[in-house]
Parts: sequence; structure tokens; C-alpha cells
Amino acid sequence: MPVAEARRYAAIVIDADTGKVLHQYRSETRNYPASLTKIMTLYMVFDAMKAGKLSPNQRLKVSRKAAAQPPSKLGLRAGQTIRLKHAILALVTKSANDVAVVIAEAMGGSEKKFAQMMTKKAKKLGLHKTTFKNASGLPNNMQKSTARDMARLGQRIIKDFPQYFDYFSTKSFRYKGRTYRNHNKLLSSYNGTDGIKTGFINASGFNLVASVKRNNRRLIGVVFGGRTGKSRDLQMKKLLNRAFRLVELADVRPKLRPNNGSNMRQGDPQVVKLAAQTLPQKSNQSGSALTNQTLSRMVAAIRNKNNRNSPKSLQNSTATSSAKRSNQTALQGPWAIQVGAFKAKFRAHNIALSAAQKLGNFAQFAQVSVIRERQKRRLYKARIIGFSKEAAMQGCAHLKYHKIACIPIKLKQNTAQLPTQNRTSNF
Repeated sequence: MPVAEARRYAAIVIDADTGKVLHQYRSETRNYPASLTKIMTLYMVFDAMKAGKLSPNQRLKVSRKAAAQPPSKLGLRAGQTIRLKHAILALVTKSANDVAVVIAEAMGGSEKKFAQMMTKKAKKLGLHKTTFKNASGLPNNMQKSTARDMARLGQRIIKDFPQYFDYFSTKSFRYKGRTYRNHNKLLSSYNGTDGIKTGFINASGFNLVASVKRNNRRLIGVVFGGRTGKSRDLQMKKLLNRAFRLVELADVRPKLRPNNGSNMRQGDPQVVKLAAQTLPQKSNQSGSALTNQTLSRMVAAIRNKNNRNSPKSLQNSTATSSAKRSNQTALQGPWAIQVGAFKAKFRAHNIALSAAQKLGNFAQFAQVSVIRERQKRRLYKARIIGFSKEAAMQGCAHLKYHKIACIPIKLKQNTAQLPTQNRTSNF
């Protein structure tokens, strides 16, 4: 990725219901939202409709300024009118700049005043790094936002206006004999997508906010600064695939409470260590994470081993359980799996994240870490940290089976804990 594009690239994926961040990269970096601005324009419209100040069949007048907007637009003429419901669909599908100004002037008297209203509302919604200067997203040096703010906006528009959010799932819109297809290609190419908006200007690159719902779980993804619309969409799919695997593993992760008198808890190092030992050495799995079937085999192995323990042996082990747990630090120890060194920080992070995905449930307590090495060359080392020695060796063996180069390493004592200056991600 060219340096200029790398600088403006940013991304985030959140759980729409809880707001939990599942992935982020430079999510607080301010950039040009382009036509993602129209999500805020539509938020203002839906808010007015909900309050009874606007109605779907209400006609809005087209001014000379609106008609003079550059493409993308419907080609409205000064003096004519357009129904509000058609205006909404034109923003969602065609991303029409002339329609954005029509709405701004109808609601604010002028586009400048409407942009001030948008910014004020954005601050109330928690979009603290966002400033709007127009209703369309056309270039303005002072109009900026962040991936995190756009994710929040997507979350709020879904939550606040569920009765109107279906507009964003419109795949095509017919107006005066012409059909306009939605620029959001994920609606047709990615299972579960039900909105919301694309954006592009030269200064921003290709942007996208996407809402995807599967198995009653909705995720919101944001990508800023794509090189092309196609590469942006592919990156969004990749990020959402990883995020869905994370939430699916969390949902199916069993509550391990053996019926053998043991007070072993879910997440106990002893449980996790045994789960690590049951990792398949060879597999025909083509996915990048362990399957639910494999997880079930892990749980079965744990339970079978526990069930073989006699009550007497369990009683003998109870007195020393605390001492054992202090020593058995599987997935919570000072060892790491290093998967490469890279010149670009974002590249190192993405490689480490991808490797952690391959480990699946095995890495449930691990974290991705990017360590900057100040040598003759500045390199960023990609690591998955928080393992015991045994777990690191087994995890690396699993990655090598999947043709991912790695080495298990023991971290220095002063770097075993996560340094605050280094970029890390909970996995």
C-alpha cells in the first residue's frame, strides 16, 4: 500500500448492540468522511420525521444552488420539487449531492445553517471528533470525522430509527424513468448486509460504513481510505469475517463445570492448558479458526480427563490448587509467538491478528502486540503474547501446519506485561 494511502487508512468493527470494539486501526484519526456525511443528513431527516416535522410525501423545493451541485446527482432543475421519500432514496442509492442541498435548505434555511445543526447533533450523539460543513460530503478542508465516530453514528441511526433504517437496504431506486443502483455492493455480495453507506472524494479515498446481521448479532464496520471501491469492499469483508468468528467463538465457548466435585472454573489455566494439548496436529480444515466441532472435542477431552480423577485425588489436589494455578500460567505467561517483523506498523498488526485468528479458541486469553525495534532499521515485530512456554510451542506448531512462519520466544521480564506505548489488541 502506498504511503499516502496507508496514512489515511483507518478501520473499526463494533458490536452494534453493546458497542464493544472487535477490531480497530487508527480509529481516532480524523479524515474526510466524503458521502458518509449523508448518514448524518439522513439522521436529521429521520429525527424530523419521527417528531412529525416532516412527512414522506412532503414536497421539497429545488434551489439554483442545489441544482448546480456537481455529480453524483439526480440532475434536478431549479424550481421543481421532489418528494421527501424520493429524496431519501436518492441519498441512499445515488448519493445525490443536489438532493442533499435540497434537504439542507428545507430543514435549515441554508446549507451552512444545516451543517451547524448537524455538528451540534453529532456532539450530542458522542461524535466528538466530527465537524460538518456541508450536507453532502463534497470537499471541505474543515469537514472531518473518524472511523470510530462513523461507527457510533451507524449504531445510533439503527437504534434511534429502526422504523426507517430499511431505507438503507434499498438496492435500486427508480425515479422519472431512470433506475439508480445502490453504491453499496455488499448488499448483494455479502450475506447479512442491510446497509448503510459508501463515500468517496480524492482526498479521502474510498470509505464505507456497513451493517451486517447474522444469527441475531449485528456488527458495524467502517473502512476509511480504500484504494478502490473493490479493494475497500474486500477489506471490509475480511474484517467482518474475523469479527464474526470472534463473536461466534465467544457465543459457543462452553461453560466448563465438570460434574466431578472439582471447582475448576471456565478460563482456569488448567482447563486452557488441556484445551491446548487437544489441538489437532493435522487437519483438513480450510478455515482460519478452529471449528465448533473441534471446540467440542476439546471440551470432551477435558471432561473425560477430569472424570477419571477419583474423589480422593481431587481432595488431595484441593489444598494445592492455588499454588498450581500460580505456576500453571498457560496463555497468561511470559512467552509469545512471533510471526514476523515488518517495516509498516499496520502490516505487523494485521499479520499478528490473522495468525491469532488461526489459533481460534486457543488464543482466547492472548493479545496481539506490535513491538517497535530501534536498530539499524526500524522494524515492527508482530507477536501474540500471554502464553506459557508449552502453549507457545504448541501454538507455533499449529501455525506452521497452516504454513505461517513463527517462533516461540520468551519475553524479557520487563516486557512480559503489555507496555502502554506499544499497540495491542485484545483477541
